[in-house]
Amino acid sequence: MSEDRRLRINKDTKLCMSLASRPGNFGTRLHNFLYAAMDLNYLYKAFTTTDLKSAIAGIRALAIRGCAISMPFKEEVMQYLDHIDPSAARIRAVNTIVNDDGVLTGFNTDYTAIQKIVADRAVPLSARICVFGSGGMAKAIVSALDEARYRAVSIVARNAKTGGLLAEKYGYRWFPEIPQGERFEVLINASPVGMFPDTLSCPFSEKQVGDAEIVIDSVANPVQTQLIRTAVALKKAYVTGFDITIIQSMEQFHMYTGVLPDEPTLKAARGFVQASI
Repeated sequence: MSEDRRLRINKDTKLCMSLASRPGNFGTRLHNFLYAAMDLNYLYKAFTTTDLKSAIAGIRALAIRGCAISMPFKEEVMQYLDHIDPSAARIRAVNTIVNDDGVLTGFNTDYTAIQKIVADRAVPLSARICVFGSGGMAKAIVSALDEARYRAVSIVARNAKTGGLLAEKYGYRWFPEIPQGERFEVLINASPVGMFPDTLSCPFSEKQVGDAEIVIDSVANPVQTQLIRTAVALKKAYVTGFDITIIQSMEQFHMYTGVLPDEPTLKAARGFVQASI
């Protein structure tokens, strides 16, 4: 029997953490699996708080190496940090804190994950893209698309204030619903539609998915959302919310540890995490 890693925690163990209103096990399982597999002297723990200012002061005071930030703290946390990376400054939202000897810097790895996805999939700059939603994830996605110089972007959101302002900020179009007869090569769900337990909901119609070339869903639970199931049935290229979460988590992992897992190790970690969803 292999040694229980809990018995190996010592004074030099580096702590990483997450802060969310409703903590989950995704980051805890992923990071701790990789620490064990790569023999890194780190420990990851999820937390919640009703006192964000004190929680961030604790990160600084206790030399906690890194912290993932989830809603509803992504905007409020910025005032307690020393530096804001351009990735987060553009959208006024932080999802990652890195602590370098007491200096706290905020990043947004949702933003960099989307840029990596469209680059890896070679999505042409001329592509007509529809982003469904206008919340925090939509802001990261739209900002990343703008930074990558995509211009034919439409934002579909029922909230006229948030949707209209987001579109206006980047010179994009806003619609309360997808215009009849309009075809998009790329469909991106940046909303909670399809998230557990409402797993039968889908932000796009079967015809709209059929007209697209690639579908991207930000919802990670379930992995196979109704949108992804439709894309699979129609033999469309797709990226799941689980894929996005893994990519942005690996950005965080590298920021915290300075290393990345090899492909076999990452594949094993994905399987370990997915088995718990």
